[in-house]
Amino acid sequence: MDTADFYTGIVVDAYAKLKSSTFDPTPYADFVATTGEPALEIGCGDGEPLLALRQAGLEVDGLDSSADMLRRCQANATALGLEVTLHHQRMQDLDLPHPYRAIYLAGPTFTLLPDDATALQALRGIRDHLTPDGRALIPFWIPAPTPEADLGVTLEAVDADGATLTYTPLSETYDEPTRTRTTKVRYERHAPDAPPESATRDWIIHWHTEASIQDLCTEAGFTIAHIATDEDDFTLAVRR
Repeated sequence: MDTADFYTGIVVDAYAKLKSSTFDPTPYADFVATTGEPALEIGCGDGEPLLALRQAGLEVDGLDSSADMLRRCQANATALGLEVTLHHQRMQDLDLPHPYRAIYLAGPTFTLLPDDATALQALRGIRDHLTPDGRALIPFWIPAPTPEADLGVTLEAVDADGATLTYTPLSETYDEPTRTRTTKVRYERHAPDAPPESATRDWIIHWHTEASIQDLCTEAGFTIAHIATDEDDFTLAVRR
């Protein structure tokens, strides 16, 4: 399933309430402050960490493949009294009106691309949208299989309108040769005065090793500037 189709409807409603962590905006703000403006955040979702950087006065645009996420991002920006430029595009189809000195992805969003060919297409697009002195910051995550005991276990939260939102991982395939984890998940919404809603979708993570992504970056025309590793996470900084 394309990411743009995954993040729609009740999945977007549940995202902010049920996500397991929040973004620390500091590394992204430091990257933009050091690399220069204007900047582009790919995978801005509902505005985290984009809006924190805009609050800090940094010139950062947002891009996401989900129209529903962008509507929520715009609403969040308006509530904070912020002006923000948002682009509705898939990262592998970048076609923006001007280049950026800094491009970064909000968390390991790059792993939502389904295969290496699509990842290479995205890297080439990122490179084409950097200024000659520009840099890109790309976080990565190597997921473990979901523990068997966690399958079928439901997480829930209550939305502002009193509706109960739930997320349940149902089943999973974990394919190391293709570096792909596919988890079938179900989202539900139970509101006091409305019929229940549900959506069952495949959450696909295509991960990269340091070696595999460096090969793709070289093929895309990037030079590796820095790699920071932390257990199953690593972040790649690249330049033209």
